[in-house]
Amino acid sequence: MGKQPGKPPSRCATKAGTGSRKHTVAAGPGGGYISGVIRIQRISTDDPLYQQEKALRQRVLLGPLGLTLEDLAREFPGVEDRFEHFVAVKEDHPAGPTVVACALLLTPDDAADDGTRYGKVMQVATDEQMQRHGLARRLMVSIEARAFGELGLDGLFCHARGPAIPFYERLGWSTVGDPFTEVGIEHRRMELQGETSTLPPPH
Repeated sequence: MGKQPGKPPSRCATKAGTGSRKHTVAAGPGGGYISGVIRIQRISTDDPLYQQEKALRQRVLLGPLGLTLEDLAREFPGVEDRFEHFVAVKEDHPAGPTVVACALLLTPDDAADDGTRYGKVMQVATDEQMQRHGLARRLMVSIEARAFGELGLDGLFCHARGPAIPFYERLGWSTVGDPFTEVGIEHRRMELQGETSTLPPPH
């Protein structure tokens, strides 16, 4: 679907292709580096990498909470097949191409009562040994490019746990409303308007 009339273009709206994107070195905020090639790409549930993505989500996000992917499916019925799956793949891993980070985008079926269309970001996870190297940020670049540059969405939102809020705030997201409980944990709704996105387009 094209961009809605009258909406100002997002700063992510250029070069928003659907193919994979490779970087030979990624620098972390603490000065560390990941050697080798990290590829950011969007996959389907038929892709062999999907099973790795699910295992990463289970290990990093759900397992520590005592939850499973089946619990997630019960909490959000029918969404797994609707997700757009974004993964960071370490191509030179000794075991072969390996998913080391992921994030999911749930696109809206219909516009809200006010006519706006928001996508939901969920299940952002990075392998424990690959954290603090900017992989989640690179995934968000691709998600914003997809949401604003290709789908013409008005904004994005997520339900963030407390420790994740500073990450989203650094990317220009805003906290909206009061805390609420989801899967037994306090969350905050966070939003990003398409016209206020500050991430550069992927290249």
